Amino acid sequence: MIQPELLPKHVVIIPDGNRRFATARGQKPWEGHEAGAKNTESLVREARRLGVQEISFWGSSIENLTKRPLPESQALLRIYEQYFTELLEGEDIYKDKVKVRFIGHWEEQFPSSLKNILYKILEATKDHDQCFLNFFLAYSGDDDMKQAIQHIADTVPEGTKITDEMIKGALMTKDLPPVDLLIRTGGEPHLSAGFMMWDIANSQLYFSEKLYPDFDVTALGEAILDYSNRGRRYGK
Repeated sequence: MIQPELLPKHVVIIPDGNRRFATARGQKPWEGHEAGAKNTESLVREARRLGVQEISFWGSSIENLTKRPLPESQALLRIYEQYFTELLEGEDIYKDKVKVRFIGHWEEQFPSSLKNILYKILEATKDHDQCFLNFFLAYSGDDDMKQAIQHIADTVPEGTKITDEMIKGALMTKDLPPVDLLIRTGGEPHLSAGFMMWDIANSQLYFSEKLYPDFDVTALGEAILDYSNRGRRYGK
C-alpha cells in the first residue's frame, strides 16, 4: 500500500485510444467509446479506493464534437447520457460525498436532455467535499487560456500588474487544484490542445502504451506507484 503522503492529490487522465480499440476489433468507433465509459467507472472506484482525493477525465475537446463524423458525435452524446444517468442514480457519489464538476463548453454544445442530467448531478453533489470528480466536456486548454486572457483584458484596469492568482481565477479550472499526475493512454506521448496548460506546469507525466479501454485498475495502480517513487525537486 502506498503511503498517503506519497499519493498524488489530483490525477488527470487523457483517455486516448477508444477508436483504435474498436477498429482493432472490427467495431464501430462508438463501441470503443462505450468500452471507455465502462472503464472510467472502474477507474473512478479504484482511485477512490487507493486514496486519491481528486480525479479528472478529459471526455471530449471542442473539436471532438464539431469535427468528427455526425454519427460518432451523436453516439458519444448518447453514451454520455447513459453514463451520467447511471452516475446520478448510483450510490457511489452519495456514499463517498463526491463533488462532481463539469468543465468546458458543454452547455453550448450538448442537447437539453443531457444538460438536464448534468445539472441534476451538480445540484445533488454541490455540498459534497470528501473527494472530487471532474469531467472536461467540450473543453480545449488553448481556448480556456485565450478566454482567461480576454477576461483579464476586459476587466482589469490598465497598468495593473497581472498575478498568478488573477490568471488562475479567470480560467475554467479556477476551482481545481494543480495537477500532480497526468496520465495519457494510447501509446502516443504528447499533450493535446493545450490541455490544462496552466494547471499542469509542474505535473508528473505518465504515458501508457495501453489503449484506454485496456488501461485497467492494475495499470492505474502501476502509474500511481510510479509517481510515488519519483523524486520532486521543483527546480532546486
